[in-house]
Amino acid sequence: MPTVEAPITAVTVYPQRARITRRGTAPLDGGPRLEFAGLPVGLDPSSVRVTGTGPALITGVDVRTEWHAGPADPALQALVEQRRADQATLDSVLDDEAAETMKVDLLTSLAKRSGSSFAKALANGTAEPSRVAEVTDALSARLASALKARRVLSERIARLREDLAALDRRIEAHDTRAGRDSTSVIVELEIADPAAEAELELSYVVADATWEPGYDIRVRGTDVTVVSYGLVSQQTGEDWPECELALSTARPAVSVVVPELQPWYLDRVLPAPAAPAAAYGAAAGGIPDGVRRQYMASSASVMENKMAAVEQGTTAVTYRPSRPVAVPSGAQGHRTTLAQLELTASLGYVTAPVLAQEAYLRATVENTSEHALRPGRASVFHDAEFVGTTVLEPWAPGEELELALGVDDRIRIERELVRRTASKATLSGQKRREAEYRISVGNHGPREAVVTVLDQAPVSRDDTITVKDVKTSPDPVETSALGEFTWKLTLAPGEVKNVTLSYRVDVAKGVELSGWRE
Repeated sequence: MPTVEAPITAVTVYPQRARITRRGTAPLDGGPRLEFAGLPVGLDPSSVRVTGTGPALITGVDVRTEWHAGPADPALQALVEQRRADQATLDSVLDDEAAETMKVDLLTSLAKRSGSSFAKALANGTAEPSRVAEVTDALSARLASALKARRVLSERIARLREDLAALDRRIEAHDTRAGRDSTSVIVELEIADPAAEAELELSYVVADATWEPGYDIRVRGTDVTVVSYGLVSQQTGEDWPECELALSTARPAVSVVVPELQPWYLDRVLPAPAAPAAAYGAAAGGIPDGVRRQYMASSASVMENKMAAVEQGTTAVTYRPSRPVAVPSGAQGHRTTLAQLELTASLGYVTAPVLAQEAYLRATVENTSEHALRPGRASVFHDAEFVGTTVLEPWAPGEELELALGVDDRIRIERELVRRTASKATLSGQKRREAEYRISVGNHGPREAVVTVLDQAPVSRDDTITVKDVKTSPDPVETSALGEFTWKLTLAPGEVKNVTLSYRVDVAKGVELSGWRE
């Protein structure tokens, strides 16, 4: 049966699977059956499609699994053969080491026995000293030679074992579960002209392939640039060469069913039946963790990112990178740039000095693009500085997003206790505590700053404890029932403004107060 040489020409990766397209040309003089061999075992038989052009009709398509004694992947087969050869070499060297060890043991035992015999012979005068010295030197030389040979063999064994461990890691990276066996697609044809050729296209869907989005968010002044990229991972058992790669947000399912309402019955409670077993072939999977991003700033001219072409579908978006992309089997987080969004941010500062006397820069950004961004990890940069990473939630067009851009030391915050009293009422016996705080906010930056200041007064959860005479200056823009106050201060460069908060707490006689802090 002729085999169609059909390399991979296109791959569409979905969030939890991928569709592979192969194209090839085959002569029609070999009979009415053609074979696409060496396909991954994990392909979905129901997803197989074969089309073509030429003087023939496709009358049938059959999917068969082939069980190989060795790996079907040629690259994996070469690694396995190399490991077998290296293991044979190691076994041979281990035999040589065992022989040298026996020789060392024999010579050591012989030296001990001969040493005692030579000592007695020399004492009795039955042996010549020169002859004894000659035998002893020869025995010592042989023992030294055997020890040296054993040491050389031990060092070689250690190197061979390191090489075998490296080979084992490479073999494991090829995913031997998918590499040992393979699937073939048999195409049956009704041929009109056996002297001609047919061009065939095969497509199928495989599991163990995913992509997840990642983002670089750069804030420069009020300009925000969001660069999105796709991180592709695949363990399908076949390498994807440089080809047409597309990343789609569509989610092909094992079965597609339009939801239909069923009658809503009410009945008495019955004992719960045993849980049914999971259905065979149920879909599973998830989004891999993303990977750590790196950022480099350069004084040279900035290189622009080349974006992917975007196709907006009814329910999904497909990104097509501008150049062919290769993704080998076992790849984790292979990165390709998808899109770049230019947005505008509203910058401001927020501080809660009762927790930390620092001002945090915050950017509020509206998604004014047509792109709906999927959730994923994002690296945030402020000017040329790396701020940190965050998880970007689903961000639809028209929605606002808040980004924390780190501490700005040019906005100085100080919160101090300016008044504190503790006394007892003479008639009622109540205990009284009073406190007043002043928060100083200074703008030491080159431009005007809007700072949101957060502070709080205590809230009583007991009738014997009351909070009274809560006073603020200036008036807050927002007050909550839980004693939280919000001020918004606009400060010119070099300007300092103060916020004050005071309150009184009365505690009934005989009650011990808990939770007080200063």
